[in-house]
Amino acid sequence: MHIAVAIVAFRNATDVATCLEALARSSHTDFEVVVCENGGQEAYAALQSRLPRTLANGQSVRTVLAPGNLGYAGGVNLCIGESPEADGWWVLNPDTEPHPEAMSALVRCLGAGGCDAVGCTVQLPGGIVQSYGGHWQPRLARAVSLGHGRSAADRPPAACIEQRQNYLNGAAMMVSRAFIERTGLMREDYFLYCEEVEWFLRGLRRGARLAFEPQAVVLHHQGTTTGNSTAIRSRTKPPVYLNERNRLLLTRDCFPGLLPVVTVTALAMIAAKYARRGAWRQVAYALAGWWAGLRNERGVPASIAS
Repeated sequence: MHIAVAIVAFRNATDVATCLEALARSSHTDFEVVVCENGGQEAYAALQSRLPRTLANGQSVRTVLAPGNLGYAGGVNLCIGESPEADGWWVLNPDTEPHPEAMSALVRCLGAGGCDAVGCTVQLPGGIVQSYGGHWQPRLARAVSLGHGRSAADRPPAACIEQRQNYLNGAAMMVSRAFIERTGLMREDYFLYCEEVEWFLRGLRRGARLAFEPQAVVLHHQGTTTGNSTAIRSRTKPPVYLNERNRLLLTRDCFPGLLPVVTVTALAMIAAKYARRGAWRQVAYALAGWWAGLRNERGVPASIAS
């Protein structure tokens, strides 16, 4: 099975280079790498200067300059379009380091025919699980990372995760050609955050099947691109704003009947998350995102576009 590894970069060539070093050790060797640079011409030049054109076992590495900042989904879609002959696509965050056996385990799972997309154990530095997969709670418009905080040494039965998950962690997700044909590409109007959740919810509605492969492990240095891993009171506007906006957009797109409920609960959650910690700047960012979501504003926020 030929896999195209899709990586969306934003002025973080060092992260991408480290990710490629890990991919070069992969026991599955039938793959190519496509990297989309969203950060402009200067970042693209830096990326090209840091990355090899081939990995140690001959896999090709191609870099593509996006025509502007396309966001996460736009970058993923561009990578998929650049590798039309692939049997599947492994979407990886640039700040990840896959274990050498991870791709092989995912390919075996996908090739067995019981699923259209498969996720893995995404772990944080320090041996802690970030997630095995995700569960979106529609009434709260909240993403729950299954297994978060557990020891990375744990290996839960796949069936236990598959019964609960309704989306895969966007940091490391493998999808088949059948999934793309059934579901379509990712929505680009979210720009950043929640787009992978919407993608898999849409896929499930169209009959796609999601799996979990516990033996596939990917290390994730969370938030090096977006800054969303920083302390609550230090978070910048884009991640806070977009998280709140896109929760409402996803509800509007996937669970429109719940929009009145979520509109209210989202305000309560903003208060619980930011106000009670005295993060007043972040409250303002979150309320701006909430209002944008309520108004159905989409695409690149003006504060980012400028």
